[in-house]
Amino acid sequence: MTKSRVILITGATSGIGHALAALYAAPDMTLLLTGRNAERLAAIEKLCKDKGAAVATTALSVTDRAAFEKQILDWDDTYKIDVAVANAGVSGGTSMDAGQTEAQLREIFDINLMGTFNTVNPLIPRFQARKAGHIVLMSSMAGFRGMPNAPAYSTSKVAVRAYGDALRPLLKKDGVAVSTIFPGFIKTPMTDVNTFKMPFLMDVDTAAEIIKRGIDSKKAAIAFPWQMHIICWLLGVLPRPLGDWILSFAPQKPSR
Repeated sequence: MTKSRVILITGATSGIGHALAALYAAPDMTLLLTGRNAERLAAIEKLCKDKGAAVATTALSVTDRAAFEKQILDWDDTYKIDVAVANAGVSGGTSMDAGQTEAQLREIFDINLMGTFNTVNPLIPRFQARKAGHIVLMSSMAGFRGMPNAPAYSTSKVAVRAYGDALRPLLKKDGVAVSTIFPGFIKTPMTDVNTFKMPFLMDVDTAAEIIKRGIDSKKAAIAFPWQMHIICWLLGVLPRPLGDWILSFAPQKPSR
């Protein structure tokens, strides 16, 4: 009998996390799903169970370090997690002169960066001891350099990218894989607030399929669409004055 694969996905109530949970749902899967909206969490739980998956959920926030760590370790005691997808994140957007507050900046960091730490760090020693496991981190195309139209968001995603780059060679000797996801503009509630034209906008189900293929093949970097990847990579390696000048024309995200 084939062992059920156990996948943890944070931020599973919306956007990429929701689509990824639905895509992975199958009779040979155990899905551990988190999200702050209890009603939407119940809906994705039902959808995944209807597709035959075993599902456990929690509405705990990834920013509640002690409680969330306890939940992760309790789940690992019961199910033995194979893949941890630290997907939960917020955008917030806006440049500092367009309404972004200090409180908003810190909230973005708490969820996008500290929430990532709170998700994967408790599992690292266990994955190392088992000589198995796969850590998946959600960065962004905005993670290739700081962006003036989203300073907090892009900085948090640059940090997530760096953490993945640090963990990957560190954990390789222990048989633990690390993948980092770099999506471009994906049609989700996070991008629905944008009033500017989003180049190479991709629907969320297509994005989830690309991510799933990358996770299943344990790719180090899952970056898409390729056109946006080239643009953002170039912005990250251009001389700073030139990159700064180009980004001075970037459209501003609306304040929330």
